[in-house]
Amino acid sequence: MRKPIIVGNWKMNKNNAETESFFKEVDAAAASENATYGIGCPFTDLKTAADNAKNLIVAAENCHFEDSGAFTGEVSVPMLEELGIKYCIIGHSERRQMFGDTDETVNKKAKRLIAAGMTPILCIGETEAQYDAGETEKVIRDQLTGSIADLDAKDVANMVIAYEPIWAIGTGKSATKEDAQNCCAIVRDQVKVMYGQEAADSVRVQYGGSVKPGNIVEYMACPDIDGALIGGASLKADSFLEIIEKTK
Repeated sequence: MRKPIIVGNWKMNKNNAETESFFKEVDAAAASENATYGIGCPFTDLKTAADNAKNLIVAAENCHFEDSGAFTGEVSVPMLEELGIKYCIIGHSERRQMFGDTDETVNKKAKRLIAAGMTPILCIGETEAQYDAGETEKVIRDQLTGSIADLDAKDVANMVIAYEPIWAIGTGKSATKEDAQNCCAIVRDQVKVMYGQEAADSVRVQYGGSVKPGNIVEYMACPDIDGALIGGASLKADSFLEIIEKTK
């Protein structure tokens, strides 16, 4: 039985005082044996988040695949380890579109995180143009093939893959539960193609894209959706608390 995982992605929002306040308000409610709840926050907030998290997991929003070097502005996996961080979001569409992340670099990040015993939350998803052109399945399979290449099946089984249609991120548009389920099933099938049935049965697949308290329950009822990567609705304590209460 796959344990659901619901993670907020704050993106470039909140300072340390706001982070401390949020965690003090939300953390106790996140205690659950049935699901895992967490927040991905900016690098500057990670220590504050980790210091105030007893039940919420804390995720970085990105990392570099090298341990050190002339990579101005980047943060390495050992730097995250020092803070006790166990999860890291990689390959988010904003990183791919704005900052040059590719399947190859995402793959390198996944390998480095896994080597450190950390859990990648690996994002994939199609643009609106690709969706309109009927290319969704091809994009999912191609991105996943490149992003999880040359890993061990057991490591793939233990990671998290977030399917996020780019046209639904921050737009207010949401995929129907049928579309979300179908695409998450494609993710799981591609894992099966690459790493076998056991890995496919174990890997947790999130849906992301304008997930909010009003639609979280219908997404979570889908057989191949094991959680959500949540943007705007994770920035306010009351809406994230509502999501927790509806999915515990």
